[in-house]
Amino acid sequence: MRSISSEEMNALDANCEYFGLLPLQLMENAGSALAREVRDRKPGEQIAIVAGRGNNGGDAFVAARHLADFKVTIYLLGRSRDIATEEAKRNWEILEHLGFDLREVRDSSDLHLQECDLILDAIFGTGVRGTIKGLEAAAIDAINASGKTVISVDVPSGLGTNIAVRSDLVVTFHKSKPGLSDRARILDIGIPPQAEFFVGPGDLRLVGRRGSQSHKGDSGRILVIGGGPYTGAPALSAMAALRAGADVVTVATPKSASSTIAGFSPNLIVQELSDDHLCLDDLDVLKAQIARHDVVVMGMGLGSNSETHEALAKIIPLCPKTVIDADALLPDLPLQGIVTPHLGEFKRISGLSLSKESYHERLAPLMGYAREKSLVVLLKGKIGPVSNLITDGETVRANTNGNAGMTVGGTGDVLA
Repeated sequence: MRSISSEEMNALDANCEYFGLLPLQLMENAGSALAREVRDRKPGEQIAIVAGRGNNGGDAFVAARHLADFKVTIYLLGRSRDIATEEAKRNWEILEHLGFDLREVRDSSDLHLQECDLILDAIFGTGVRGTIKGLEAAAIDAINASGKTVISVDVPSGLGTNIAVRSDLVVTFHKSKPGLSDRARILDIGIPPQAEFFVGPGDLRLVGRRGSQSHKGDSGRILVIGGGPYTGAPALSAMAALRAGADVVTVATPKSASSTIAGFSPNLIVQELSDDHLCLDDLDVLKAQIARHDVVVMGMGLGSNSETHEALAKIIPLCPKTVIDADALLPDLPLQGIVTPHLGEFKRISGLSLSKESYHERLAPLMGYAREKSLVVLLKGKIGPVSNLITDGETVRANTNGNAGMTVGGTGDVLA
């Protein structure tokens, strides 16, 4: 099973909340599963929980409640008023109200680990980076020097930094985490497969953000190759690229469309091509433009001129990163990168008709085609709750936010 990074797990948590599965529920599931695992290890009578102030500690607070028939001491590194999340704070307060043995630790000498039979390490989760020092580093040293059986929550605290807990067992949740061995116990906490199939707002967290020291072009230079018979299609794609956050968008378009497209926005750069359609004479100009851009989007409004077809066959292999749509989606072209067909275009390039299939039935043939051709395929078209499917042949995702207004002409060009 592929491991999941801290960033991906945070995105998944956000998506779960979007679909109604709240962080408090997931913390309860994680803590109760952790407690069951501790019980299975027959830990003896006394358990010490060494907890940080984040959700890792929160999971352990829940576990403490489920282990109430043991003698449990919870050592919180720092002050309870500094607990970072609402979910962890709520579970700490439950323990306070119920009279659990809670101790706020200001110095590692406050840790009395020799009195326990088992230590639950819940200081840090997967997101910690850099150098650990101070109280947390001293606590990790104390755990390692204790000689006690240690179970780490999610990952050994400090994994991948200058100091880490040496665990006898790691209990992790949902999926393995980077750096864990095959011996880690992976526990189900009630995240259904659908939460990873349908995209949500958490996925936006995985998209690169503008840095405060960014310069023009750092957030992407996009070249759109389109137009000729149609002017609106490439213009809509270019405007969508600007709205999505690209710094620089250039439209390379035949001269019959160039002045119209230039009028859409002063933010667009328009490269006029030589004729009223894309042709082989444009190759030298386009080679230079491709070299100056990060991504090339092509196909929108190009038409079906045979000379355009010949030019596309030469242009596509020149593009390190490309999105191919509309009139460039032809079966005898050397398709690469990302293709964005609707059902009719997908049948044209693959020979597969999926119009009568449910979205479940579309998954296998769609993934098979993407895998065989080494493409990323975004299949447009709403069916049931699914608006679009996207796959690289190994993973498939779907979104659900389509609406009836998206039947208007040009929507596909914007999506590309």
